[in-house]
This record gives sequence, C-alpha cells and structure tokens, in this order.
Amino acid sequence: MRARLVAWLMAAAMSVYLVFAVWRAVLLIGDGEPVPILLGLAVLALPLLGVWVLWRELAFGFATQRLGRELGQLQGLPVDDLPRTPSGRVDKAAADARFGVYAEQVEADPDDWQAWYRLAIGYDDARDRKRARSAMRTAIRLHDNPAPRS
Repeated sequence: MRARLVAWLMAAAMSVYLVFAVWRAVLLIGDGEPVPILLGLAVLALPLLGVWVLWRELAFGFATQRLGRELGQLQGLPVDDLPRTPSGRVDKAAADARFGVYAEQVEADPDDWQAWYRLAIGYDDARDRKRARSAMRTAIRLHDNPAPRS
C-alpha cells in the first residue's frame, strides 16, 4: 500500500512539474531566437521522457498486481514461509533452494505465465531484482498474449 501511495505522489509531482516545464518551454520557444528555441525544446523533451518512464513503471506495477490477484484466486501463489533474517529479509540460502523449484517449473512449461510469475518471486526473494523484473515482464507478456497450445 505504501508503494502505491508513493507512486501516486510521484505521478502528481511529475504532473505539476510537467505543467511548469511546458509553460517555460512555450515561453522560450516563443522568443523566436535559435538558442532559446533549442533550450525550450530541451526543456520540453526531458519532462516528456520522465512521463514516459513513470507511465511505464505504473503500467508494470498495475499489471503485476492484476496477475498477482488472478494467481491468488487460482491458489497458485507461493506460500510465504521462508525463514527471515532479524532485519526481515528472506534468508538467502532458503530463497536459493526454493528458486530451483520455480526454475524447474519454467523449464517444464516455458509458456506458463504462472510459472514465470513464481520465478519472478523466486528471483526477488534471492535479491536479484533485475532478473525478477525481467521474469515478471515475461509473465505479463505470456498472460496477455498466450501462445497457442498444441
């Protein structure tokens, strides 16, 4: 819930920033001189890039949440029973052991979005965020565009 609030606050801040940046860009472009026009275009490009990045991250989060709810309804979510360190992080050795199970599920059926979702959780538990996000993107793609089964 906290992450969602932070995401919406960032989106609101980005919106306010975008309004001010567009206003300044229009003023600079309206000057008519080459240097202010180029500066105005640059001022306009950076917030638009930021909006694109923010939209991409929000869409990823919403898709992840949607798949998690669906997998939960299908009783396919892994049980969160791994031992934890005193700081609350999942024990790395236990996460690595469970990761092997998720990897085998993906190897057995590489077109199963549920297996890829669990693999993403396994990567996240093993503290490999980059591969966790990649596996989650694969799960989203497979869920939204299922491969025909033979």
